[in-house]
Amino acid sequence: MDIIKYILFGIVQGLTEPLPISSSGHLVLLKNLINTNVFNDLNFEIVVNFGSFLAILLIFWKDVWQLIKSFFSYLFKKETREKTKDDFKYCWLIVLASIPVGIGGILLKDKIESWLSGPRILGIAFLITATALFLVRKANGKKEDKDITIKDAIIIGLLQLIALFPGISRSGAVLVGCLLCGLSRNTSLKYTFMLYFPVSIASMGLGVFDLLEAENLTSLILPYTCGFIAAGIVTYFSYQWLSNWVKKGKLWKFSIYCLLLGIFILFYFR
Repeated sequence: MDIIKYILFGIVQGLTEPLPISSSGHLVLLKNLINTNVFNDLNFEIVVNFGSFLAILLIFWKDVWQLIKSFFSYLFKKETREKTKDDFKYCWLIVLASIPVGIGGILLKDKIESWLSGPRILGIAFLITATALFLVRKANGKKEDKDITIKDAIIIGLLQLIALFPGISRSGAVLVGCLLCGLSRNTSLKYTFMLYFPVSIASMGLGVFDLLEAENLTSLILPYTCGFIAAGIVTYFSYQWLSNWVKKGKLWKFSIYCLLLGIFILFYFR
């Protein structure tokens, strides 16, 4: 039964991580709806997040590898700088957009989660997410990767910062920011998940030492592995779902889900 619970958690993590419906918000909701210590296991959160990370890395590995090669080629090979300057600029725009959430995560994350993790606050956050997704339902700019500006990166980075609040989706906030800045849907989708990697690596890096120091880690290897695999597999297919809906301009469907979920939470926990 415990293994089933860990697999269930992995499935929920995998389903909600790529989608603009807030994986952290669903975690808080599960903690309030289901009485099980699985959902209070911070080490397990690190494990399933790593499963999602590997799945998204598998999807974008060509883009990531190309950016890494171009970045160092620009730095150390003068003869290739003209060819690689756009990718080099793109890398720095990823860094720039990641700074606000990095600073906010260090200074505010624990306080935000302790102050605003109640279910009613969560319901309001889902309603905010629903509204934002609905407002950009028809947006489809023309900017490609090379057209992203410093101003765009700052705006998108600040919106990503808001996703520290439980119930505000990181991918949703970044997608909304990208579309508001006039990026095309394909460009928005890619930039959203390029920004996912620094955030995910930083959060996993901060938690890995706690994971290694866990006293009962040996006994949890099997359930952790099951949850990890479930999260990775479901994340991979969940992203495909998101990709199809973004390209077809169907973000409004996620808006309806967040709206209904927010209303449910406000009435259930009143």
